Amino acid sequence: MDLVLSGGRTQTVEDFRTSELLRHARQQAIAHGYSKFPIIDVDSHHYETDAKSAAEIIEYITDPVLRQLALSAAQVGSNNANGAKGLGILPSGIAYQDMGGRVTRYPLRGAEKTGDAEHRDIELTKRWMDAIGIDITILFPTMMLDLGFHPQVQVEVELAQAYNKWLVERLLAREPRLRSMLYLPFNDPEACIRTIEEFGEKKGVIGFLVTSARLKPIHDNAYMRIYAMLEERGLPLGFHGNYNWGDVSFSTMNRFISVHSLGFVFYNMVHMVNWIMNGLPERFPKLKIIWIESGLAWVPFMIQRLDNEYKMRTSEAPALKKLPGDYIREMYFSSQPMEKPDDLSILETTFRMINAESQLMYSSDYPHWDFDLPSVIYDLPFLSEADKRNILGGNAVRLFKLGTVPKLARI
Repeated sequence: MDLVLSGGRTQTVEDFRTSELLRHARQQAIAHGYSKFPIIDVDSHHYETDAKSAAEIIEYITDPVLRQLALSAAQVGSNNANGAKGLGILPSGIAYQDMGGRVTRYPLRGAEKTGDAEHRDIELTKRWMDAIGIDITILFPTMMLDLGFHPQVQVEVELAQAYNKWLVERLLAREPRLRSMLYLPFNDPEACIRTIEEFGEKKGVIGFLVTSARLKPIHDNAYMRIYAMLEERGLPLGFHGNYNWGDVSFSTMNRFISVHSLGFVFYNMVHMVNWIMNGLPERFPKLKIIWIESGLAWVPFMIQRLDNEYKMRTSEAPALKKLPGDYIREMYFSSQPMEKPDDLSILETTFRMINAESQLMYSSDYPHWDFDLPSVIYDLPFLSEADKRNILGGNAVRLFKLGTVPKLARI
């Protein structure tokens, strides 16, 4: 079977290769001179459901019943590269994330050949990093982003533990270009505490992550010890956006584009309101908060809306010592998917409102269908060269204490 690539070229399934799909991205990286400065990607993904990875992760599940359920349902011998069956006990739902089969890197990932010198996931990740020009990437799971709504809390805890241990031992310990903010099983606060204690000082762990698609009030007292632990250790906390078509409000929508437009933003909006109005920025002033994969268009709305509400009902947020917008401007944001309007003055205002030169960090979200290349930042005419380099790498280096980052991508 032949695939039609850019420029009318063809490639057989047997010769499928990520670097060939990203041929134009590599040309752009060379033309833009990305070899001159480090680029840090603060949000990329891998398929933990890939046959090899799924089989390894299942080995780490400690509960014998859940491990057997995963083994019986995973079909790990079938090169499954995209789908809930890769781990067997993950929630499955309607997604359309593969654009109806039009994005070939989804279904054909399992056919891509790798060598024996390093872990398959490491080799595949470095291929796209080199093509795009990325030196260090912060790697997150894909299918596990839905775990917050799993009806069995034990499943979230067991899978989080297994995934984190696999990621730390099989990937992060072996490849310094890969880092991660580890998954917190947020439906079980005590399990979150154990996770931080066990993995907080492991190689490659630079923070912890809450998947935002969940209905837990993040200001509940049960989570205060978690925030205190992270603040004491100097580890940032990220909230990663996702959607849930099964939510009562979103169930009224009949198009995936509708759910995707609002879903990735909605839960982060809820969590941000609860975080600020309950005074958590004052209670944990040194804890760095990052809002991931929600784009940027919602942030000016939040600043204006919350500032206006606070001025009218200040007594309901007695812990605050300044306007909500002032706290928001101290938070960090990942860029993807960066909404780029025809009128760039709108985007320029958004950058100004969030102090983008120091608070915004580039993210690709690769390999998802809506991923962004570094050019979404580098080509903005209203940014100075210094601002571009800060957003593309400097801000992440400072936030995650990465030290001196040499140019590692083989552009």
